[in-house]
Order: sequence, then structure tokens, then C-alpha cells
Amino acid sequence: MDGEAPRLSVVVPVFNEEDVLPLFAERMRPVLDGLRVPYEVITVDDGSRDATPVVLELMCRRWPQLRVVRLRRNSGHQNALTAGLHRAQGEYVVSIDVDLQDPPETIGEMLRLAESANLDVVHGVRTDRSSDSRFKRWTADVYYRLIRRLVGRTVPHNAGDFRLLSRTAVDALTAMPEHLPVYRLLVPWLDLPSGEVAYTREQRAAGHSKYPIAKMIRLALDSVVGFSAAPLRVATWLGLIGMVLCAVLAGAGGAAYLSGNVVPGWTSLIVAVLFLGALQLLCLGLLGEYVARIFTSLQGRPSYVVAFDSADDRRPSEDALCSL
Repeated sequence: MDGEAPRLSVVVPVFNEEDVLPLFAERMRPVLDGLRVPYEVITVDDGSRDATPVVLELMCRRWPQLRVVRLRRNSGHQNALTAGLHRAQGEYVVSIDVDLQDPPETIGEMLRLAESANLDVVHGVRTDRSSDSRFKRWTADVYYRLIRRLVGRTVPHNAGDFRLLSRTAVDALTAMPEHLPVYRLLVPWLDLPSGEVAYTREQRAAGHSKYPIAKMIRLALDSVVGFSAAPLRVATWLGLIGMVLCAVLAGAGGAAYLSGNVVPGWTSLIVAVLFLGALQLLCLGLLGEYVARIFTSLQGRPSYVVAFDSADDRRPSEDALCSL
């Protein structure tokens, strides 16, 4: 960039992606060079355990606009995004995954739309997900329907973490004290002027997905618990329903006792006990999720720890603690 402040920053979370990184650079660099604006690419290595750091170092030597931020430990995809957003200097910031399922060629369209319509947010919306498995498409559809019902219709359907943000949007996000951010919900919550760019989701270029079913469930749980008190209300209603059911059973038992039609048995008793026990455990689990988030927030630990930033003059061994 030759000292010129970047107009565009591209934030790319990376975790164990040694196979796809060369393909990513080969496809991304011509796209960004063709925009003819000063830019930077910030790759956030989220504690990779393969040869990803070595590949990034080699790429950094050949690509002057590439910046490598390495986290000391694996902090998760959303926290890696946070690290990149905190370090991005561009007037516009694009977040994109390295697997090339989101086409880099769409970035130019996003930038032109943001500039022409004076938008702070441009969402990349997947209109065609035929490259995903049927199970993946079904779970994604359930997730977005649930989130839109709980959080509101401002959440775009089938919009992940491929988006463009203005400096205004980035500053608003980085100022939030979120310890477990879910940006696909946080960004619409800002209610800034926004638009959408449709694209076809492609096959992963190389390697394998870093979002197994367990992480998908965790993301869904963080989304629901972090943005809605509905689960607590559900627990309350389940408790009320349980109380009504117990009252009905108690009345039926009392009537049977008065009529002398009492038959010794354990079936009804064990069913009632199991039902109430499961209900209590469910409610305690829901309450525990909220308490755990409060506990994590009160601990005040950083969301991520930066071990190295290629844009800094300090040595790689020095740490910088950063949190929202």
C-alpha cells in the first residue's frame, strides 16, 4: 500500500487451512487488485495446528497487502472475526471465509452498492445452496426461521458472515461489550442502512469444513441465548403447565380416594415423577446457560490473545491482550 491508508479491508478468519490458502490467494488477489483502491487483507490465524502459519508467512512475503494476525490459542470463529475487525483500518471492511464457498468476485459488487446507495451494511445472501448437503440446508433453514422469529425480521435469511461494513458499522460493533458475539445477529441489530447482494454458494475449494454439527448447535444456542429471553419464558410456561397437570392429577387422586376406588400401582406415579424431573432439569439447563454467560462476562478475560501481528514492529513473542 506504500503508506497509503486502505480504503478496503478484508478480514479472513483461518483455522487449519493449509490446503486452501494458496487457492484463496490465487483467486482473491486479482479481484482486489482489479478494484483499483488501496486495500489490506487481514488473515486471522485462530491457533492453527497444521502448516497454516508457514503458508501464511510465505504468502505475506509475496503479497505486500497481506497482513497476518496470529492468535495464541483457538478462540473460535466469531472471536477471530472480532480480532480482525479491531485491526482493520479501511473505510469499508469485508469479512469472508477462506474456503472460497463465498465468491470473492462479489466484493466489488458489494463495494459499489455501498458507495452508490450510501449504505453502512451490505449482506451477502446465499440464493443457491445446492452445493451444501440436504441436511445442512435443512438445519440452516430451521436456524434462520427460528432466529427471525425470536430476534426479528431484520435478520436476512441465508446471510452468514460474508458482508461489507462501513467504518461507522465497524466502530459501533467494536464498541460493544459482547463477550460471545454472533455477528449475523449483531449487525442487523444495529439497524443501519443496509442492502443485499445475492450469490451462489460454491463447493469448498479444498480441505474440510471447520463447522461440524457440535459447533453448529453451539452457534444456534449462542444466538438464541444471547439475543432473546424467550427460553426463560418457555421454562416459565412449562413450569405453569406442569403445575396445572399436577393439580389435575392431585384432584383425580383425591376423587378416587373419596370414592374408595384406589388401586395400588406405580405406573402413574413413576410417569409423573419422570415428567416433573425432566421438566425441572430442562428449566435448570436453560437458566444455567444465562448464568454461564453472566459468569463469563464477570470474569473479564480477553476474548482472544494476539501472539503476532505482521503489521507491528514488535517481536512475535510479545503478547497483546484484546477483548471487546
